[in-house]
Amino acid sequence: MFRVWGKMIKENRLVKDHVVCIDDVSMRRTQKVYAALDELCQEFNLSRPIWLEMNQKEFLNFAKTRFTADSFMEEIEFDYLEFQVIEEDW
Repeated sequence: MFRVWGKMIKENRLVKDHVVCIDDVSMRRTQKVYAALDELCQEFNLSRPIWLEMNQKEFLNFAKTRFTADSFMEEIEFDYLEFQVIEEDW
């Protein structure tokens, strides 16, 4: 199973969180990551953030990244969206 935890943070406080579970073994890891991000954005009623170079590096190194206001096309009412893989099927 592939699980991702999304957290919306404002002023160092958790505003919303959601865990996405993907059981489709035919999907590659990258496809699972994008599918999980899409589901989180739908759950939080957000547009999909842009993966900046900083986000890509953080995610590759730590399986975790933060999307700040720079990553969104619209104005956001929180400080950042944290996106973290919490379980991976190898």
